[in-house]
Amino acid sequence: MLKKKLFFFLVLFLLTSNNVFADIKKYSNLDKLEFDIYRNNKLVGYHVYDFVRQDNDLLVKSKIFFEIKKLGVVFYSYEVNGKEYYSDNKFVKFESKTKQNKKNKFCNIFIQDDKFFIDGSSYKGPAPKDFMIGTWWNYEIINKKSQISAISGRIIKQEVNFLSEDLIEYNGVKYQALQYNFSSKDKKLSKNKKLNTNVWYDKETSIWLKASFENKGKWEYRLKKLSIF
Repeated sequence: MLKKKLFFFLVLFLLTSNNVFADIKKYSNLDKLEFDIYRNNKLVGYHVYDFVRQDNDLLVKSKIFFEIKKLGVVFYSYEVNGKEYYSDNKFVKFESKTKQNKKNKFCNIFIQDDKFFIDGSSYKGPAPKDFMIGTWWNYEIINKKSQISAISGRIIKQEVNFLSEDLIEYNGVKYQALQYNFSSKDKKLSKNKKLNTNVWYDKETSIWLKASFENKGKWEYRLKKLSIF
């Protein structure tokens, strides 16, 4: 059972006072988020979150899949499966596996000696004190100094700027959205490692609605389905 699996990690977590995520009670009614992924305005894949609850425990399962074709031939494919574990509305651990073409990547975040550590394909070592996993669904990421790559465990020191308040409509539903830009604090990073993503959250519920960025094309996440209890 999920509760039994989390018990040991919860005990360790309660010994830790610095590395905690913000309270997630505002998402207590969220059941599922589904996004379509577009590249250059063409549908190429999807990103789905499932929020599985049992008593005071929450498991957030995330799956990303997209592929890019040219003349009907797949020349780039990408698949990610991730799991975020929470207990009593607090973060406990994270694990993900990614297959990027034929390359495998991973990220695990866990507690050891009363501290959070990262075991990833890009970084292994202690996590920063003020961090959040870069899975985007939690609005509190706007208040963090660092985000951890959910793909490889890389630590990304970030700057977050509010851009605008926009009206967004999906499937006939209108949302008043707050748009933020997330960028890398280290401006010396190579272009392929720099963070530069615009993200929209619903003003009323703090639910993630949309994201856009450029990386060998213009990418956009568009909300397809939102399920609430």
